[in-house]
Amino acid sequence: MELKVPNIFLSDPSEKEIGRENPEVSEKGGNIMVTMWEKLFTFKRVVKDQLVQLVQYFRGSNSERTRVYQVFFFHGRLICGPDPRGLVLTTFSIILSSWIFAVYVGGDLPSHSRLIIAISVILTIIVLVNLIMLTVIEPGIIPRNDQLSIEDAGTSDGTKSRKIIVNGVDLKLKYCRICKIYRPPRSCHCAICDNCVEKYDHHSPLVGQCIALRNYRFFLAFVVSALVFFVYIFAFSCWSIHQRILRNGTGLFGLLKNCPETVALVLFGAISIGFLGGLVLFHVYLTTKNQTAYENFRQSYVGSKNPFDKGILNNIKEFLFVPLPPSRVDFRAEVTPRWSSTSATVV
Repeated sequence: MELKVPNIFLSDPSEKEIGRENPEVSEKGGNIMVTMWEKLFTFKRVVKDQLVQLVQYFRGSNSERTRVYQVFFFHGRLICGPDPRGLVLTTFSIILSSWIFAVYVGGDLPSHSRLIIAISVILTIIVLVNLIMLTVIEPGIIPRNDQLSIEDAGTSDGTKSRKIIVNGVDLKLKYCRICKIYRPPRSCHCAICDNCVEKYDHHSPLVGQCIALRNYRFFLAFVVSALVFFVYIFAFSCWSIHQRILRNGTGLFGLLKNCPETVALVLFGAISIGFLGGLVLFHVYLTTKNQTAYENFRQSYVGSKNPFDKGILNNIKEFLFVPLPPSRVDFRAEVTPRWSSTSATVV
């Protein structure tokens, strides 16, 4: 994990203007303020040097190389998005739903309760595996070109674009001023991940990761498996409530009093089914059209044909069977940082 230095410690006394003395303030008071500013900047210098030494200590005092990218797992072998809160919440919701179903609903089922619970556990594992695969696979990040300036790229302000022809359709290659590259067709710069991503579909808050070229297949597998899981527990939860009503003759308030967990699971399952069902239908439609959600939102092909549409069957075959391209980014690459030189500098 990269250690970041707060901005307050990165400023230099020469870059700050020491406040000028107000004519209404006495000379003595002005001298005191100047002295306090000088002491503050001295303190910031000392803390800055200590942080540099701390960074060098954690990264290895004898190592003069560090990784270009700071990632979460196994030194770049597994990649995660910048904000894991959505992933944590999604995982917690799935596990909690499975636990409530096994503990509170499974015991009320009249027959074959063990088999029903076992199937729910298997579905939970399938959903979690698809979620992990979706999260840790690099979505298709396009490497930055830090050596290329806007002038070298042939632009004056970074807003010009180039044109290419794909299947008889003119497409623009927009220049990204952040990554300093001409983005390939269907790519976009994700403002959350701060990377240009190839065949960008959307940034999913459910997993905190971009959905794009290399993990779109796992995204759809996760959404479909999650839909099957929630339909399964919703159906048996409704059956459990129905059996309880027949046995006890209780109404809604009796259910809220006697089995609030089952009622809550039914409500959450219904909401999840509605959301996931709409998501599955939308992305199945996009798959048959060989279109991304970003292109659909921007209406990229209104007034012209989609140059990537090969027909429904060929589009589905491409989605299911075309091998995933290798990652274009070496997340284990190392460089010699500037703070390892003789003049220590925090970068």
